[in-house]
Amino acid sequence: MKTRITDLLGIEHPIIQAGMSWASSSAALPSAVSNAGGLGVLAAGPMYVQDFIKALDLMAELTQHPFAVNIPLYRPQATEILDVMHAHRVPVIIASQGGPKQHLSRFRDIGSRWIQVVSTLEHALKAEAAGVDALVVVGSEAGGHPPANDVSTLVTVRQVLQRVSIPVIAGGGAADGWGIAALLALGADAVQLGTRFLLTHEATVHPAYKDAVLNAGVADAVLVGRRSLPVRTLNNRFAQSIFKAEARNMPAEEYEALFKKSTLKQAALQGDVEWGKVEAGQSAGLIDRIESAADVMQDLVRELAQACQRMQAMSSPSTTTTSAEKA
Repeated sequence: MKTRITDLLGIEHPIIQAGMSWASSSAALPSAVSNAGGLGVLAAGPMYVQDFIKALDLMAELTQHPFAVNIPLYRPQATEILDVMHAHRVPVIIASQGGPKQHLSRFRDIGSRWIQVVSTLEHALKAEAAGVDALVVVGSEAGGHPPANDVSTLVTVRQVLQRVSIPVIAGGGAADGWGIAALLALGADAVQLGTRFLLTHEATVHPAYKDAVLNAGVADAVLVGRRSLPVRTLNNRFAQSIFKAEARNMPAEEYEALFKKSTLKQAALQGDVEWGKVEAGQSAGLIDRIESAADVMQDLVRELAQACQRMQAMSSPSTTTTSAEKA
C-alpha cells in the first residue's frame, strides 16, 4: 500500500509503532517493527545519553530499514539527545511537547524527516507553519498524554486534515487492521499504534504491566490529572486517588504533588500496577493476546487487506458481502 507517508519515509506499510517510554526505549521492539515493514520508533524520553547511544548502535546492527526516534523536546538533556541523533543521522525524528522550528534546518541538511506530534488543530497549524514534514495527530482514545478536551481521534484527525496539506499520521483507538483501514479512509496517510505494540514480547516493560493492560476493558483506560498534565492510564488505586482529590477540590500544590508522586517508571519497570501510571489506550480492550512484533505486523497487514477488500466489495453492485467478510 502506497501513501504519502510510505513514500516520505521509505517504509512498506503505513503502520507506525508509537514511541513508548520504557516499552520501546531499547532496540528490540523498534527494530522488529521496522524489519517487518512498518516504522519502529525508539523512545528516547527516559533514556540516559550513553544508553541512548548504545541503543542507536544496536539499532544499526539489527535493522537496515528506516526507523524513528521519539523525543519530548522539554526533557532534560534534550539538546544532548538531539546532538547524538544528528551525529548518528537518525532518518526520522518524531518530536513532541516543544517547538520544532529551531531544530529543523540542521536535520534537513542531513536528510532526516521531522514529524511533530499534536493533539489540536491550533498546534497542527503551528507545526505546519514551522516547516515540519508530517504530523502525528492524536485523539482522546490514545494512551499516554492525549488531549484533555475529550475529542476523539475520528473528529480531531478529520478537522486537521481539512486545514493542513502535509501528510498526517492518525493516533489513538486503533488496535487492528480494521481500525487502520478506518483512519486511512478518513484521509490519514498512516496510523500510529501504541497499546497494540505494548502487548508484544519485545516491549521492555514489567510482565505485571502487560498483564494489567491485557486484562483491561475499553472503559478501564481513564483520563487522569486534568488539572496537571493529563494521562490516560488504567483505573487503579492511583487513578482513584486523583479522582477523589478532584472531587474535594484539593489545593493546587497538594494536587500536583499527589499527581507527580506516581510515575510510569513505577509501573513499567517495577511492576507496581496499583500505584504507578499504567499508561494505555482505550484500544487495550480490543486486544486478547501477547505476540511477537513480527506476528502483530503480519496480523495488521492481513486485517487491513481484508478491510480494504470488504470496502471494494461494497462498491460493486454485483457482489454480496458475506458474513465472513464482515468479521
